[in-house]
Amino acid sequence: MSDIRIGLTGWGDHGTLYEGLPSSASKLEAYASHFPVVELDSSFYAIPPQKNVDKWLRETPESFQFVVKAYQGMTGHQRGEIPFNTKEEMLEAYRKTFQPMKEAGKLSYVLCQFPPWFDCQQKHVQYLKWLRQELRDFPAALEFRNNSWFNKEFYDRTLQYMEQDNWIHTVCDEPQIGEKSVPFVPVATDKEHTFVRLHGRNKAAWQKPSRGEEWRNTRYLYDYNEEELSDMVKKIRNLSAQSKIVTVVFNNNSGGHAAGNAKEFIRMLNINYEGLAPRQLDLFGDQD
Repeated sequence: MSDIRIGLTGWGDHGTLYEGLPSSASKLEAYASHFPVVELDSSFYAIPPQKNVDKWLRETPESFQFVVKAYQGMTGHQRGEIPFNTKEEMLEAYRKTFQPMKEAGKLSYVLCQFPPWFDCQQKHVQYLKWLRQELRDFPAALEFRNNSWFNKEFYDRTLQYMEQDNWIHTVCDEPQIGEKSVPFVPVATDKEHTFVRLHGRNKAAWQKPSRGEEWRNTRYLYDYNEEELSDMVKKIRNLSAQSKIVTVVFNNNSGGHAAGNAKEFIRMLNINYEGLAPRQLDLFGDQD
């Protein structure tokens, strides 16, 4: 039977999960009492120190899983110089940092999310092949943000390439605004894993330049309604027939809706997770 794992992007910003939690308590530990998986986004901005990784491993149950985002220098997001002499040095630092998480059995895969300007052309395909080779000892998921990869001309070849090079397909639900977004493509390229990221459907905010606080506060401002979640349940069940494990993360947290949507999604799928961290009850009881 397929395993459907549902979680959120990051654990710091989901206030409803931590109501009544003492300020000294670990948010990650509390998060792990609600969900079995999290997407680690801080690794996109900087490769974390080893002590941070060790702490995250200590604070989570044995079965807990991390989807670890690739550092921005690995996916071409970073403007200016990267703080490494070579890209090979950068990849070596990244691998070394997350090897302990892999050895602990808590690393689902590395998420390589490419920017909207990373379109389907030969030099970008060659870069993907190089990066996959550099990450050959890690499971890796691939997310596009430019729809040229899935236009009529390249659709089949893109999926075929991902399958041949052992990329886990990252299926995205996001606003459809033309070339800088990708359609929902519910096709698994790996028999073990498929990754689904639910970004919301806020078209107006999605089209704004990706800079500044206003962008951060509105880009993922979206609350999935019951009908949309019910439709997504059907899609996830279809994907679960293609892959052994389907991981779904809600990224619509600009307005704090992700945690509530994820909880409702778990209820709709009638999932009861075992092996979560013990729930820390506050004075007012369980906040579910």
